[in-house]
Amino acid sequence: MSGTFVGMPSFPKAARDAVRDTTLRGNLRHATHTIRAKRAAAVAELDDWAQLREVGMRIKDHTLRHLDRYLVQVEEAVTAAGGTVHWAADADEANRIVADLVKATGEAEVVKVKSMATQEIGLNEALEAEGIRAYETDLAELIVQLGKDRPSHILVPAIHRNRGEIRDIFRSEMGEWGRPAPEGLTDTPAELAEAARLHLREKFLRAKVGISGANFMVAETGTLVVVESEGNGRMCLTLPETLISVVGIEKVIPTWHDLEVFLQLLPRSSTAERMNPYTTMWTGTTDGDGPRTFHLVLLDNGRTDTLADEVGRQALRCIRCSACLNVCPVYERAGGHAYGSAYPGPIGAILTPQLRGTTTELEASLPYASSLCGACYEVCPVAIDIPEVLVHLREKVADQGGTGHRLERAAMRTATWLLDHPAALNAGERLASRTRKLHPKRLPGPGAREWTNSRDLPDMPAEPFRDWWKKNHA
Repeated sequence: MSGTFVGMPSFPKAARDAVRDTTLRGNLRHATHTIRAKRAAAVAELDDWAQLREVGMRIKDHTLRHLDRYLVQVEEAVTAAGGTVHWAADADEANRIVADLVKATGEAEVVKVKSMATQEIGLNEALEAEGIRAYETDLAELIVQLGKDRPSHILVPAIHRNRGEIRDIFRSEMGEWGRPAPEGLTDTPAELAEAARLHLREKFLRAKVGISGANFMVAETGTLVVVESEGNGRMCLTLPETLISVVGIEKVIPTWHDLEVFLQLLPRSSTAERMNPYTTMWTGTTDGDGPRTFHLVLLDNGRTDTLADEVGRQALRCIRCSACLNVCPVYERAGGHAYGSAYPGPIGAILTPQLRGTTTELEASLPYASSLCGACYEVCPVAIDIPEVLVHLREKVADQGGTGHRLERAAMRTATWLLDHPAALNAGERLASRTRKLHPKRLPGPGAREWTNSRDLPDMPAEPFRDWWKKNHA
């Protein structure tokens, strides 16, 4: 299984299968509606939420404009604090760096904190190819890993699973990965959590290498920050002798003062909490406290190309809160797997095509995986105008041609010519009105036919507007 899901079908094909799964749709509807309601209540507690959102957006935009300077500052600060910084241009380079670092320790297994960046580059699979087993320790990621599954949500990767399914996975798979599930395990949340705790505890105490991402990097001190709700991250970040953090270059923020803003925005937008239960921060290494060796892998993997796009670059503001997924009507019905990426939902529909390009059918289809209702923009804590970027990317996909888009481009050229030639436009309108009884009720072609299966084409008026106006307002 590839972490980047290469070979996935286009979004419409994958979504068509997903919407037929009534269990999946029920799980998604219950979970997203619950999270959505809790988030709204948490946000309503703050009178200055709109101002916080504006400040978060401005901090991110400022940082992206001066990203080169802040990344150098991060490297200098981490190095001065006893860490080692590595630069990775793409997924292959990042995976090679991490695998070499693990092999240098002589270890053959690692424990991992939930990390979108490592999912993006397919790190677990790359390590497995090198004979290194990576153990996910976040409860939802553990469920996904044991179930030989893929994450389907940024915050709750196993959102598509219900308690009964999780119980069955634990019963059948835990023994192959370590401590088996207790006899007679039921689907009550307390028992499932206890089974996971017992299973993971032996891995925490045995592991010598930990791998993480980071929610934020503070440039002025080289401090990395991970926020989580279960405590597994704290175990992975403090117990191993070696810590390797793979972090996208867009995660940097300038100062501790800036961090205070995001520590208000992120928990309320993601888990609907005033503060994350566990906020772990570390700066390099400290004698007698935490890992003795720290490596920071700064990941590009398409981010520089995204930064060059004046409209699309706002996707790099994302703080991975998942609020956009929980309000998206398309995600709620199709689920995360249909997006074929570590980043599902509205943010994935604009981030994945920019990081990976739009040369394949899957990536080219993602900007169209939206109704453009704008709900995602309304809840985004850093004001990413996702509908604007979606339309921008659709234009790019159309410009590059491909199935369906050549006809679209030809139609737009024809419309442009007609609008530039009023006499031809008038003649065309009169001809369309006089032949209106011959017009079909359904459009031809696969895509157009599906669209008009549930929509009636508007009736052509008996005469063009210009002729009506001349007759009635002479």
